[in-house]
Amino acid sequence: GATLMPGLVKSHEHALRLNKSPFMDEIRKVVEQGGAHVLADAWLAGAFGGKEKCIRKPDDVQGMKIRSAGATFARMWAGAGASIVSISSNEVYNALQQGVATGTDTSTGSMVSFRLYEQLKCVTAPGDNALWFMYEPVLISKRTWDKLDDKQKAVLKAASAKAEAYFAAESKKLDDKMVEAFKKAGDEVVTLTDAEFDAWRAVAQKTSYKEFGEKVPGGKELIEKALSVK
Repeated sequence: GATLMPGLVKSHEHALRLNKSPFMDEIRKVVEQGGAHVLADAWLAGAFGGKEKCIRKPDDVQGMKIRSAGATFARMWAGAGASIVSISSNEVYNALQQGVATGTDTSTGSMVSFRLYEQLKCVTAPGDNALWFMYEPVLISKRTWDKLDDKQKAVLKAASAKAEAYFAAESKKLDDKMVEAFKKAGDEVVTLTDAEFDAWRAVAQKTSYKEFGEKVPGGKELIEKALSVK
């Protein structure tokens, strides 16, 4: 939940700084407790858009029907006055077409693969003030990792470092492809200003962050660790 929290990761560069922070050390510990070992950190950026208008400020979503990719985002949209539509990702195109949904959020890659540029009038791209980032690490079973000798671990670590650098570059290209696809379709492409980002983070703090802090042991401290990385 903490790695798909609205507004915790602002950009690909910010994600790289977070990777070296106590916040991500905690996340990796949680992954280890779940029986896996993180070989490489990877992040995918996301976007959100409206069928009738751009989504820039919290007021923009009042009365909108939004399909969200995750519960943490759904709480933020609802906190800003949107209704949440629960449908699977492969139904989003039709839902937008039929007016069942009037807005959605998803990864920039999915925005293109689901051809959402055909249904959305405006998309808010990640830019330097992204609200949407998802952690997609490369994992190995902890049991398998623990059986490896130091030499084998060193080889895997070296390969993983290369994979991490490659993915960081490629995931950014997905954002560029999305911007290109929406512009080609004649849609408006916007990014959030610092003030708009701060307004959304304020909504997230009262909704998604608050609930995470109350429901997850140590959740409040975990979010504070993430927010301390500028």
